[in-house]
Amino acid sequence: MSAQLRSIRVAAPAASIADRVAAVDWEVVTRNLDAQGSAMLERLLSPDECRTLAGLYSDEHLFRSRVVMARHGFGRGEYKYFSYPLPAMIADLRSTVYPHLAPLANRWKAAMRIDIRYPQAHADFLVRCHEAGQVRATPLLLQYGPDDYNSLHQDLYGEHVFPLQVAILLSEPGTDFTGGEFVLTEQRPRMQSRPEVVPLRVGDAVIFAVHHRPVQGSRGTYRVNLRHGVSRVRSGHRHTLGVIFHDAK
Repeated sequence: MSAQLRSIRVAAPAASIADRVAAVDWEVVTRNLDAQGSAMLERLLSPDECRTLAGLYSDEHLFRSRVVMARHGFGRGEYKYFSYPLPAMIADLRSTVYPHLAPLANRWKAAMRIDIRYPQAHADFLVRCHEAGQVRATPLLLQYGPDDYNSLHQDLYGEHVFPLQVAILLSEPGTDFTGGEFVLTEQRPRMQSRPEVVPLRVGDAVIFAVHHRPVQGSRGTYRVNLRHGVSRVRSGHRHTLGVIFHDAK
């Protein structure tokens, strides 16, 4: 792994979510996001917290909808969107991570000459979403079994899209499942797509670009297009938490 992609280890998982997020070296995260479009946070959640979150999948009262990927051509496997109110840990992740990403999101939009800016507080951004009819919660749990996968895609749910999101692996590679790597691709103008496999372990998070990000070239700044997905699970079962900052129509 290159120095630019060096992962960031956060505070001990016994700390509160807010304390763990505050302890992250956000300058390094920002440099990684600028350089590669992704940044990894090691051990953001403890194994026990991951098991607890994965165990929520069977509690239908927590979710607003279930999506079977094969029915829509999204891949194989399934996922469920949480309904409001969100579980406390997920709500805390959303509200504490967002303020550290909003300045970068604003800088990216300015660099791409897109006249959109994001408020510093997540609650204020949600007001913008809800006023536009984007009122449905988007954090989700994903569940994969043998031969399941997630096709390359972008999580766009309406007019208002925050340009960064988070995925947290809730299962241990090599123990709970094999295969199932988190994959990013980046399409640059007049070039082949660049793939990136993020080596997550249980409790690790990856922050990544949702749609576009700016890249500095020899003739100025240009825009690249990103997609993400999950490679085929060869055995076992894999659970992931997705934390998306905009809401859906």
